[in-house]
Amino acid sequence: MAHVKIELDLKQYLHEKAQQSRQNEIQACLMFLAGDLFFIGGTLTNLTLTGNPEWFLFIPYHTNLNPGAVLGLSLIISGLSLMFLGVIIALHYHHDRKWYIQELQKTYENKPQKLNPNEEPQRTQKKAQEYRDKANQKQ
Repeated sequence: MAHVKIELDLKQYLHEKAQQSRQNEIQACLMFLAGDLFFIGGTLTNLTLTGNPEWFLFIPYHTNLNPGAVLGLSLIISGLSLMFLGVIIALHYHHDRKWYIQELQKTYENKPQKLNPNEEPQRTQKKAQEYRDKANQKQ
């Protein structure tokens, strides 16, 4: 009986961890979206305040020295870092969730399977008939 409780606890644990990993994956995707918004906001800030800055890939390296340009640059850098980290963390949690689900499938595969799906109702019908016969014999 103790192994049944341990097996149920393992299944519950794997379900919970898979759900938690799914939620963390969603949060990582939201982090990517926040980084995308920061990046777009920083780009638009630099374009509107400085006019035509000189760009190195996505980062303006020569702009006017005003507070808006510094804000735009910080938004761009933080947006790029949030996007990068969001993708990496989402992939990590996706890998974890995949592992938990595989382990959960293994625990369900170890359960004995019925050979005939109609076998169980027939057994219960036979037992019910046997009980009825015994009850009729007693009366």
